[in-house]
Amino acid sequence: MDAPVASFFSSCVHCGICATACPFYVETGDPKYTPIHKLEPMRILWENEFTLWGRIKTKLGWDKKVTDEMLAEWEPLLYDSCSMCGRCSMVCPVGNDIQYMIRKAREGMVASGHAPEGLVAASVRAVKTGSPMGLQWKTLDVQIKHVETSSGLEVPIDKQGADYLVLLSSMEIINFPEYLEAITKIFAHAGVSWTLSQQCFEATNAGIQIGSKDIAAALVQRVVDAAAALGVKNVISPECGHAYTAIRWEGPNAIKRAYPFKVFHIIEVLDQLRAEGRIKTEGKEDDRLSLHDPCNLARKSGVIQQQRNLMDLVAENFVDLKEHGKYQWCCGAGGGVSSNERAEELKMAAFKKKKAQIEEVSPDRMVTMCATCRTQLEEGLEEYTMDIPVVGLTELIAEHLVESDEERGVRGE
Repeated sequence: MDAPVASFFSSCVHCGICATACPFYVETGDPKYTPIHKLEPMRILWENEFTLWGRIKTKLGWDKKVTDEMLAEWEPLLYDSCSMCGRCSMVCPVGNDIQYMIRKAREGMVASGHAPEGLVAASVRAVKTGSPMGLQWKTLDVQIKHVETSSGLEVPIDKQGADYLVLLSSMEIINFPEYLEAITKIFAHAGVSWTLSQQCFEATNAGIQIGSKDIAAALVQRVVDAAAALGVKNVISPECGHAYTAIRWEGPNAIKRAYPFKVFHIIEVLDQLRAEGRIKTEGKEDDRLSLHDPCNLARKSGVIQQQRNLMDLVAENFVDLKEHGKYQWCCGAGGGVSSNERAEELKMAAFKKKKAQIEEVSPDRMVTMCATCRTQLEEGLEEYTMDIPVVGLTELIAEHLVESDEERGVRGE
């Protein structure tokens, strides 16, 4: 409990509008998924300790106690039915940041030993190996060799003084290896000085997802140490919304000091290269494309126009979802939800809101720039038998680069 959370509880007018912004409530109709209701144990604590009536009830022995049994009952609500997307915070008429309150409640759950097994295991793997999926450098090294063979380009490793340190997410390494090849091609094309670090390649932060300040700080510090060791000026977060907010916004607070470098999402970097005229493309996709904005990127970080600028480079027939940008609907998989196997059915139920959005504009393909969103879109569209492929924006840009004679020669053309 901190001062902002206490003030938010004091401000809540019990209107329930936050429920209308939550895909878990909207698609199930179950009132227990009302965002503010998920915080009931914390609300009881607030009433007992921060209100006059609560203190009187405590004195008289009439207060309701927060017990381990209560926390065990509420734990699935906090972790399975909240993707931390922040849409509820956007619509609250009194300005309460409900997703922040959920985050603080998760910190309490971790401290009291009531966190889900899936996220606990991911956090342990992240601390021990550097990756929530348990990946080690040797796994990435195999992919690097494949990229170099396929593209004829070098993937720089531990390059001192590079302009950019590139981070990856384990999900990209395993599920979408084409992302690394795409940025390798784009950066070679644009003349970008960049590097990977063997010391730290993982961008996601399981500590922030589960609600552990200590783990979050340790994982952020690994990035800071790797950047300092190589003397880089900038750090690039991959196509992962959570990874971006974790390192860009949460990171300095986690380690309690400012960074000696700047942090950008890969889409911000690509749009800047576009604006500088360093990305030259040719041809455009002529099928109907639409775009899913990751919550962490658009709603929480204001990165909205950049991806549309890039889409203009490669899409002839682009249509936005009706509600997009900061008001777009979450895919349902963020905030660690996708790490909880028990939440699979609920996650797919929440996806029906995104499904309805997609059906409304009938695209031939969906484009996004977050590995977790992309996985959820692919699984959700398959679940509901919608034959709509999903592609990453970075790789789409790479496919349309104007190749030099030298690049064609490398490929044997």
